[in-house]
Amino acid sequence: MCPPTYFDVVYAINDWMSPGEQVDRPRALAQWHTLVDTYRALGHEVVVIDAVEGLPDMVFVTDSGVVVDGVALGARYRCAQRRAEAGHVLRWFRENGLLTPRSPRFVNEGEGDFLVVGDVILGGTGFRSDPRSHAEAAAHLGRPVVPLTLVDSRYYHLNTALGVLDDATIAYLPAAFSPESLLLLRRMFPDAVIADESDTQWLGLNLVSDGLHVVLPEQATRLSDQLVDRGYDPVPVDYSEFLKSGGGIKCSTMELRGYRQFCEMGS
Repeated sequence: MCPPTYFDVVYAINDWMSPGEQVDRPRALAQWHTLVDTYRALGHEVVVIDAVEGLPDMVFVTDSGVVVDGVALGARYRCAQRRAEAGHVLRWFRENGLLTPRSPRFVNEGEGDFLVVGDVILGGTGFRSDPRSHAEAAAHLGRPVVPLTLVDSRYYHLNTALGVLDDATIAYLPAAFSPESLLLLRRMFPDAVIADESDTQWLGLNLVSDGLHVVLPEQATRLSDQLVDRGYDPVPVDYSEFLKSGGGIKCSTMELRGYRQFCEMGS
């Protein structure tokens, strides 16, 4: 995670952003600390990368890479405003023992568009990540990548339209996907939780789950009720200040899969 020390809205690179909109930075910092405390209370380790002045979106660190079994793939941003973030995170990978950290050839926006579900990776495209990045990620990370096309610019990253609940279950917004991708999702995940825009307008699918506890926006009440019905334990958090930049809980949380297990073995 990366603190929102310099969080601001000074440019527009998605439909949620309005340059000049006032950001309450103390409120954003308080909400971020609450999220960190929530993860720790659930028993998860949180490691922090330093914020960098001049990079107001670096708090959304999940877009800067993907880690699977300790192997790290960096990001290459489509938007010039965020490109420098990737280098800082790749350097962190290299300095903290991640395996074979690599900068990609093709545009990919990390866990913004790559979501791990069990032994496969769902790969989003349509607005940010290059379709060619899917094969590149599969080769480096050793997992097949299933391509999914996004068609609604409000849901510009896969993690705004789809959330991973456990190794076999997802939640998603059907209207965000092309007809072909929707058929694929229905075939792969017939028991998926289906969200609607009463929740996704709060980025309710931009969630983080450990397979039981699902940390999600407190405003996503319908989705929360569905999760209870499915046996999950919703953990609501107010993260609304970050909606001004089109970011949410998952955007702020890169999952370092195998970081301790595989990297310490390698060392």
